[in-house]
Amino acid sequence: MRRKNRVSKVLPDLVRIRNLSTRYAQDVDKVVMTLKQQKIVISVIGGSVIDKKVEQLAYNVGIIVGKMDCVLVCGGLLGAMQACSRGCKEAGGLTIGLLPGKDKADANPYIDIALPTTIGYARNAMVACSADIVIALPGSHGTLSEICYALVYKRPVIDLGGWKREGMIELKDVGELEPLIEKLKAQARPGA
Repeated sequence: MRRKNRVSKVLPDLVRIRNLSTRYAQDVDKVVMTLKQQKIVISVIGGSVIDKKVEQLAYNVGIIVGKMDCVLVCGGLLGAMQACSRGCKEAGGLTIGLLPGKDKADANPYIDIALPTTIGYARNAMVACSADIVIALPGSHGTLSEICYALVYKRPVIDLGGWKREGMIELKDVGELEPLIEKLKAQARPGA
């Protein structure tokens, strides 16, 4: 009789555990499906003060990102950020600017979604971490910090800025970018 009481007390717990594990498995499946449906996010990083050559490079990178139906994330301000955003917009892409301050009005005119962070240069970590792929153009200390964060977060970092840092994928020409992004997209979202 005692054994029957113990079994009847444990049985509801076992049923509850089974139901929880079934729900957990369904939740994991939903997360996996959501990840497969999400667009690839590419952070383009580079200087806020640039010359015409870097401006053209950033613009061309933006066109490629937009054409490939990826989401472009950047710091949202001027220089390389504005040039790549312009290229992406002109190619029909979506742009997100992670702004250092508190005002959306600080965003360049090609940003679709301006997200003020109020954290200054610390937002560089967000720019790097939010990406599936990072493309580094010529820049200065801020760009270098984003490269470092991206490498720490184990994001693939494409070097189009002559950084020559260990762990980066160095490209000589923007023409090599599209096939590399295709390859990295497949690795970022296998089976998508």
